[in-house]
Amino acid sequence: MKTVLVFKTSVLGKGHVKTLKPLLNQLIDKNGHWNFDLEDCDNILRVETQHVRAQNISTLLEKNGFSCEELH
Repeated sequence: MKTVLVFKTSVLGKGHVKTLKPLLNQLIDKNGHWNFDLEDCDNILRVETQHVRAQNISTLLEKNGFSCEELH
């Protein structure tokens, strides 16, 4: 069963997404999916996954200089 995780981020544009793309692709399992909504005021990252925990995603973004807070 897939879990949907939603995060508020500081990712601001396509350049940032391009930087994060290979890292997120490596982290998210083959059957997972992720995308950013940069038109939202919170620059939302939405992740569908079966195995990755929210903390792993937050840590990945934070290690690369972005804020990332899970929304409940």
